[in-house]
Amino acid sequence: MLNLIQDALARRSELLDALHEENTDCYRLYHGSNEGCSGLTVDRYGPQLLIQTFHQPISVEEAEAIHKLVEAQLSCSLILVYNDRSSANSRRADDAIVDGWEGVAHELGVSYRVRGKHKGQDPLLFLDMRAGRRWIQQNAAGKSVLNLFSYTCGVGVVAAAAGASRVLNVDFSTRSLDVGRDNARLNNLDEQQVEFFQSDFFTAAKQLAGIPIKQRVGRGRKPKPFPRIDQEQFDLVFLDPPRWAKSAFGTVDLIRDYPSVLKPALLATKPGGQLICANNVASVGYDEWVDVVTRCAIKAGCPVKQITQLAPENDFPSPDGQYPLKLVVLQL
Repeated sequence: MLNLIQDALARRSELLDALHEENTDCYRLYHGSNEGCSGLTVDRYGPQLLIQTFHQPISVEEAEAIHKLVEAQLSCSLILVYNDRSSANSRRADDAIVDGWEGVAHELGVSYRVRGKHKGQDPLLFLDMRAGRRWIQQNAAGKSVLNLFSYTCGVGVVAAAAGASRVLNVDFSTRSLDVGRDNARLNNLDEQQVEFFQSDFFTAAKQLAGIPIKQRVGRGRKPKPFPRIDQEQFDLVFLDPPRWAKSAFGTVDLIRDYPSVLKPALLATKPGGQLICANNVASVGYDEWVDVVTRCAIKAGCPVKQITQLAPENDFPSPDGQYPLKLVVLQL
């Protein structure tokens, strides 16, 4: 295992030099599924080294050996965090443990809060989405940006730092949005420029898109209230939904019903604007998904003029080019 990781670090030598030059100190150092040890990932988040296992746990001694190897190769000291996520639904084996450590990592010159073991399961920044954040950084200046399923608002923060005229982050999780607010403060962003809206995706996106809202109401129960927001369209819309989620207002299902999340995002995009959308389900093929996206856009009255694929960067190698994360820019 250590030899495989050492080889992966050697392959990344030039990439890491380039990332450091643009003030990026968070990246994947070992991508086990394509580098010889499936289910093992080794990531750097600024001062933190995050080791995760998704199939079989490793021993404390093995984690410490990886830690020692990486510190030697990178010539820096890192805080070790090991998460065994080989349990059902990729939950942390020590899911009840929350520690008080936190630090700051950087990507493309933007600062992000990182934590060791927090209340959630996932890291506070998804590294394979760097290609999307890079595109936003290069294209958001002077534009209005809607960030749907914003999680900790990495896309929204980089958009605002790049000079977006307005950014609206939408997520159901108050805890995630609080991290987003912290990220905005870390980068000295104007509170008038970056907004945070806690809401179910379907109620927020449909109101913005001008679509009537329906909800499932059980017999004898009253409809659930939801926060109100005015109809509005944006120059850039970023859509990165989870694989599956269900609420009283709708179901997110990236395998069977991507159009249910895509349609309101399309209608919340200005004519001539751009929608950046993602599908992170490995079993869904790129061509199959793009076909669904294209047909949905035509049906919604928002035909796509051009599709640009954004592939994960080179710290996420894929020999066959079939990345689990599929990310495209739709020019409407």
